[in-house]
Formats: sequence, structure tokens, C-alpha cells
Amino acid sequence: MSDRHPELDAEQAYLDLAYACLDESRQRATRLTSNYAPSVGGTTQARHERESIVESVLVRLSQLNLGDRSLVFGRIDPTGTGERFYIGRLGVWDSEQDPVVVDWRAPVAEPFYRATGREPMDIERRRHFATRGRTLLGIDDELFGELAHTAPSLQVRGQGALIAAIEASRTGRLGDIVATIQGEQDEIIRAPMPGVLLVQGGPGTGKTVVALHRAAYLLYTYRFPLEGQGVLVVGPNRLFLAYIEQVLPSLGEAGVEIAVLGDLLRPRVRVDKLDDEPSAAVKGDLRMMKVLARAVSDRQRPLREDFHIGFGLQRLRLTADESRWIIGEARRRSRGHNSGRKVVQSLVFEKLAASARKPVDAGAVRERLRHQLPIRELLEWMWPVLTPAHLLHDLYGSRALLRSANRNKAGGIFSDEEILRLHRPRARHADEMVWRFHDVPLLDEARALLGFRPGKRTTDAVRTYGHVCIDEAQDLSPMELRMISRRSLNGSMTIVGDIAQATGAWANHGWESVLAQLPDKREVQRRELTIGYRIPGPAMTLANQVLPHAAPGLRPPQPVRDDGEPPRLIEMASAAGADLVDVVRAELEAVAEGNVAVIVPESLESAVREVFEDHALPFGGANRHGLDQQITLVPVRLVKGLEVDAAVVVEPARIIREERQGVRSLYVALTRATKRVAVVHSEPLPDMLNE
Repeated sequence: MSDRHPELDAEQAYLDLAYACLDESRQRATRLTSNYAPSVGGTTQARHERESIVESVLVRLSQLNLGDRSLVFGRIDPTGTGERFYIGRLGVWDSEQDPVVVDWRAPVAEPFYRATGREPMDIERRRHFATRGRTLLGIDDELFGELAHTAPSLQVRGQGALIAAIEASRTGRLGDIVATIQGEQDEIIRAPMPGVLLVQGGPGTGKTVVALHRAAYLLYTYRFPLEGQGVLVVGPNRLFLAYIEQVLPSLGEAGVEIAVLGDLLRPRVRVDKLDDEPSAAVKGDLRMMKVLARAVSDRQRPLREDFHIGFGLQRLRLTADESRWIIGEARRRSRGHNSGRKVVQSLVFEKLAASARKPVDAGAVRERLRHQLPIRELLEWMWPVLTPAHLLHDLYGSRALLRSANRNKAGGIFSDEEILRLHRPRARHADEMVWRFHDVPLLDEARALLGFRPGKRTTDAVRTYGHVCIDEAQDLSPMELRMISRRSLNGSMTIVGDIAQATGAWANHGWESVLAQLPDKREVQRRELTIGYRIPGPAMTLANQVLPHAAPGLRPPQPVRDDGEPPRLIEMASAAGADLVDVVRAELEAVAEGNVAVIVPESLESAVREVFEDHALPFGGANRHGLDQQITLVPVRLVKGLEVDAAVVVEPARIIREERQGVRSLYVALTRATKRVAVVHSEPLPDMLNE
């Protein structure tokens, strides 16, 4: 695109027309909101209709507000028709309702992303636009049919626009790829919705943005029923959510719910901090299902001795044997623990009434006695109404209850050492408990066992979704996967991740263990992203020295860019000293307005933080606000899924030694940067980095 394209002015005029139509649509939508402003007049139905119209118009207005994002990405010319279709971020029509811009998700736009020399999909030209705001900077043409050469093995569409997007400085937020979606990415985005779609993709292949664009595509294509059923995207932590939160709004879809697992709990609780990895491994184990079921069963208790209570001139009695029978009946008749309380209560009053010397109605006994303290204590002993937080708070706070819940016919579900890892000091009340992230699936499992509390169906109800996307799925424990599966209305899910980057307490070594906990209503669709767009060749070469040790047999992605700065391996007296500050400043200068992540083992985070502060080096931390500063200090455990311009990886030997999946954690750290990588060490480098 070094020479001025002869059609640049004509295409600029078309872009001006498209933006004029967009502005007119925005003005019409704004006028509608004033014409249909909700008011107190009219019937309830009329007010509801006005509110619905205004809500729809406001949604459309949010879609039409593009900010600095490009409206039109390019065009396709179908073979022999004389037609042209301009492909863009959203559909735009002129005053005659003729299409000016076609939404990228529409079926007619598919060749823009999929056509190749071997399979031109009935188009003779694909044109990519390079724009800044409303200004057209350049044009990149691809011709098909008689003028096209055989497509190369590495299919890259609109290479000029793609490389420009890749080399743009990072902003601390993930951007959309809608203008540069590649063929293998588009195939995944447009895959059929039913069933589970599994996507394996190495670092830099775009699996996260593919999953997010798929969510936007499915909402567009299956607006009914998904708009009512909802779409859920589950991420690994809040830093990651902050990083991806702008992608879907930029695609005109603000209705997708983006959450971490703790956001999905009902009733809500406070969640903060990670467990140590041995404790997290216990909490993620499927055997916890049996432990929690036993914990619930332990709260369904017959009386130790007969119960007596006065009723007028009589004394009513409930024997221990009768209470044992009542417990059995309640277990048989109720689907969840809390619904069994009504059964227990009814049978208790029936047995008390039957014990009277003179005939008495069970309803009368209930009315007179149900508020008396002895009766309330009796029911709380036999069958208490519980929240998940109450159940786990009591369980974690008692070694005796933990040992009891751990019993089975073989002696123990877990070892004594494992089960006692759950023990925690009790809070004053369960509602004051601050839970760990790995408690979340156990609280959800408890909710499933307990069921709704009487009168609390709305509070306790679990929201289900028509489609669920899971990112970084390779790290999810079986219990976490069970929790997510409960949110799936019909088994429609998109699962993305990279087995080589499995680093959590429940790092899966293959996808079969993940799929085992997901809906199996249909055969799983499997896809792989093979082309690395983000990471330059030299940096990928260094990371690939680690890959065989991290995930033997896994194929590395093929980088689009062979050029780039070679990684720097820098030895210094102290990896948390003044020399590190000099390296970080040099990297920041090299990427100009870009950003730098300093990736450290957790044991060095405090020391590096202090040295940065002592040398007045401005930096941010890895928190829910995302990578807001040009320099961010990130513990290696939180860096997965992020991308930066430059990465400074501190003490790789210590990362390997301290992390449960140390080699994989190092692989993750080495694959975050789009431009530059520096490895800083005072300890000897691992042999794999010296190969």
C-alpha cells in the first residue's frame, strides 16, 4: 500500500456515505426516545409498550455509537454479478432501506473471512480498508479466479491490515479482531450452536477473541431465543474480565453476561483470595460431592431420646424411634434437603397429635405449638433449613463434622490430612464468612443438594443460559466444571483453552477430563487454532524450547511473523534490584507508547514492588482495573490470557520451582508479548532456555 490506490477517493466517498447514513440512523433513534418518553398517562399496557420501545431504541443507540472504532472493514465483489457488498461492524441502511454496510455476522459476509484461492466462494475480489476514524488510509486487494494464484499453505487474509493490527501498541484492554478475522477463526465463530464446541489454541492464536466474537455471532444469528435465554462468558479472574470487557460492546452486543464463578452464586456471598494449591486440589476433587452429601445427611438427625411437651392438660410425646421414621420419610419424599423441612414438620405434628390421650387434630397442635421454643429447637435439631454458607461454615469449623462427612464403608473418602485441609476457624456468623475462590463450586454443590429455602425461590434460583462460553477451561477443576454445566440450559457451550498452559491446582493434562464433566447431549465439535498471530517468530522460538517439557506432543502454533526482536537473556547480581529497573525502563522506551508487564514468581512480588517504589518507577498492579498503567507488576499466576507489548520475565528457575505446574507457568510467561521479551535472572537459567 505504498502507492496511492486509484480508487482511494471513490472508496472514501462511499465511507462518507456510510457514516452519513449512520449519523441519520442515530438522529432518528434519538428522536424516537423523545417521542416515546415514558409517562404516567395511559393504560399499564400502553406504558409498558412505550418503555419497551424506548429500551429497544436505547440499545440501538448504544450500537450506533462507534467512537473511534472503524465502521467499514472492506468489501467483496461476487463473481459476474456486478454487485458489491461492504462489510462492517454493524448493518447500515440508507433512507430507501437499501443496505449500505452489511453486518460482519451476516451470511453474505462469510466470504470476506473465508475465501481462499482454492475456494473463492464465488467472489472475484476481496478488498481490505485501513482506516483511522472516518478517514480511509489505504486499500489492500486480493483477486480470485483466473487472476488469483494458488493459495499458500499459511492462509492469511488482508495481511497488511492484520499486521498493522498486531503491531499496534497494546492499551491494557483486549481489542476486537472483527476487521481481521482469519479463515480458521471464522470457521469456529460460525460453527453450529448446538452441543459443545471445544477449541484448542496455543498462545497468540486468538482463542479468547474468537470465543467473544462467537458469542456476538450467535446472538446475531439466533437472536430468538438467545436474547431471552442469555449468553454467559466465564473467565478465570477479575483481572481477565477487566481485560476483555470492551470487546463485546465494541461489537454491538452489550447483553452478554461476563462473570467469574463467584458472580454466579445464589444466594450471594463474599469471595476473596486463593487457597494454597493442596487445599484447592481437595476442593476441586469430585469426591467432594460425596463429602457434601454426607454433610447434608449428618444434619438430618433423629432424636437421641423421647420428646415431651405440654398441650393443655395433656402431655404429647414424640419417641426417638418415631423421629427416626420421620427422617426416613422426609428423605424419601423430598428432592432437596430444604424442601424436606415441611415433610418433617407435618409428620412431627401428626405424631404428637396421635400421642394424645383424647383425640386432637394435628392442625390444632401445629397452630398452638409451632412457635414455642422447644418445638423450634426440635425441628432445628432434626432438619434445619440451611443455606450453602451455613452448611459449609459449620462443616469447615468443626473437625468432628469434617471427619463424619468423610466416612464411607471403605473407611474414608479422603485421607485425614486431605479432609482437614478444609478446616477453618469459625466466623461469628456464616454471613460474615469471606470465602476463598475454590469454595465457590462447593457452595454451589451444596445449593444443589439443599434446594430452595421455603419462600426464597427467587433468591435461591440459579440463572441458566442458552449458550455458555468458558475461557481458560484447561485449568478448571471437575467441581468447577459441574458448576458451570448447571448454568447451561440446553448443553450449548464453547470451550476454549490450551492444555500447554494448564497451570492451576487442577491442571488438566488432556481435554477428555474436561469434557467428562460437560453436557453430552450431542457429539463434541473439536477445532484447533494453528496459526499464531500475536507472538513474533524469535519469541515463539524461545517459548517452543519450553513447550516439549510443558506439554509433550502438542503442536506449537505457526507464527505469522518471522521477524521481530530476539529475546534478551540478562544475568544480574539480583533479579529484584536496581538493574531490573534499568531493564524495565529500556523495554518501556523500546515500545514507546506501548505497555510492559513485569512477570514475577509470587515470592518476589513484594521485593520487586519495593525496588520500583524506591526508584520512583511508576507502575500498576494486577487488579480488577486491568492493565491501566504502562508498567504492570503481575504475579505469574495471574498473567494467563493477557497480552502486552513487552514482557520482562523474572527468575524463570524460581517460577519452575515454586509453581505447581512450573514449566507450564514459564511457557505462559514467555508467550504474553507481541513485540519484545526479556528474561532476567540471578539464578542459573533452566537448561531448556539454554538449548
